[in-house]
Amino acid sequence: MSVGIMILIMFATLLIVIMIGVPIAFALGSLGLFFGLLWVGPSCLPLFINRIYGQMSSGSLPAIPLFIFMGFMLERSGSTKELYRVIYKLLGNIKGGLAITTIVISTLFAACSGVIGASIVTMGLIALPSMIEHKYNKSLACGSVMAGGTLGIIIPPSILLILYGPIAGISVAKLFASSMVPGLLLSFIFIVYIIVITKIKPTYGPSITKEEKEQINKKQLLIDFFYYLLPPLVLILMVLGGIFFGVVATTEAAAVGAFGSLFLTLAYRQFSWKIFKETVIQTLKTSSMVLFVALGASLFTVVFISLGGTSYLTDFAMSLPGGKWVILLFMMLIIFFLGMFIDWIGILYICVPVFTPIAAELGFNPLWFATVVCVNLQTSFLSPPFAYSIFFLKSIAPKGVTLSDIYRGAFSFIILQLIGLIFLIVFPNIALWLPNITF
Repeated sequence: MSVGIMILIMFATLLIVIMIGVPIAFALGSLGLFFGLLWVGPSCLPLFINRIYGQMSSGSLPAIPLFIFMGFMLERSGSTKELYRVIYKLLGNIKGGLAITTIVISTLFAACSGVIGASIVTMGLIALPSMIEHKYNKSLACGSVMAGGTLGIIIPPSILLILYGPIAGISVAKLFASSMVPGLLLSFIFIVYIIVITKIKPTYGPSITKEEKEQINKKQLLIDFFYYLLPPLVLILMVLGGIFFGVVATTEAAAVGAFGSLFLTLAYRQFSWKIFKETVIQTLKTSSMVLFVALGASLFTVVFISLGGTSYLTDFAMSLPGGKWVILLFMMLIIFFLGMFIDWIGILYICVPVFTPIAAELGFNPLWFATVVCVNLQTSFLSPPFAYSIFFLKSIAPKGVTLSDIYRGAFSFIILQLIGLIFLIVFPNIALWLPNITF
C-alpha cells in the first residue's frame, strides 16, 4: 500500500470517527495507536513514549494552567461586566455602539486569557441579551460576540502560541510579540465592519434611547471607566511587558498573571472560597482537555511521520506548479478545511511539524509563517459544521436567537478574518515589526 493511500485512510477514518461523536482527544489517540500497530508494528510504542515524555517535559506547558486560571479568575472579578456597562454608555450615541463595545471588551479579555470558551460565554451572557433588547440585528450581535471571543487564540497570552512554540522550535515570547499586532488588526477590522454595516443599515445597530442618555452621569462614568479599566490593563502590561522585554520567562509571567488576577478579585470584593474552588476546578478541566488533545495528536503525528507522511506531503507540495505562493495557498487551504472538522490543537500537532520544514525550504520567515498559520486557525472556531464558537454561544443564547442567526453571523466574520489573513500575507511586517523592535 502506498504512503498516499495510507495517509488518506488515516485522515478519512479520523473525520468519520469525529463526526459520529467521539471526542477529538480519544479519536486521535486511539487511531494513532491502531494505525501504528497495524502499519508500523510494535516498534511504534517506544516512539510514542519518547514523544509524550518530550512533550510533557516542555518548559512552556506550566504556563497553560496559570494563564487559564488568570482568565477564569478575572471573569469572576466582575470587571468585565462593569467595564462593558461603562464603555457601552460612552459609545451609546454611536450606531452599533453595543457591538463595538463587545469587540473592545473581548480584545481586552483576550489579552487576559487564551481561553476562547470563557470569553465567548462571558460576553454572550453580558452583551448578547443587551444587544437583543436594543433590537440589534441578531446575526450581527451573534457574530460580534463569537468573533470577539476568537481573538483570544491570536492575542497573547494565547494557549495556541504556547503550544505552537515547542512544536516549531520557535520562542514563545517571539510568537507573543509577532501575534500582538495581527490580533489588534483583526479587532480593528471587526470594528470598522460594524461601523460600516450600521451606517448602511441603521436598524442593524441602533443607538441608545433618549431616556438612557438622560440617565448617564458622565463624571461617575469616567470614574468607573478608570476604576475598572486601569487595574486589568496594568496586569496585562506587567505580564506581556515582562515577556517582551526579557524580564521574566513565559511561565513566570503566567504565575504573575495568576496571582494578579487573584489580587484584583480581592480588590473588587468579589473573592470567596467558593469562587476560588470553582475557578480551580474549571482550570483543571480546561487544562486537562488541552493536554489530552495534545497527547492524542502526538500519537497520531508519530504514526504519520513514521509512515513517511512528512516527506510525501513535502514532495507533493514542492511539485505544485506556480511557485512558493501557490504552495502557501495549498497549506492554508488544508488548515482551513481541517478547521471545519478538527479541533485546533489537533490541527496544530498534525500540520505544524509537516508545514514548518516546507515553509523553511521555500524561504519564508518562520516567525511570520507561524503567525499566518495561527491567524488561519482562528477561522476554525467559526467555520461550520464543527465550530466551537457556535456551540458555545448557542448553549447560552437568549430565547429567540436561532441557530441560523448564529451561522449567518459566523459567516460574515469568517470573511473578515480571511481579509485580515490576506493583509498579513501581503504585508509581513504586520507580524515582524514588534519582534524586530523588542528582540
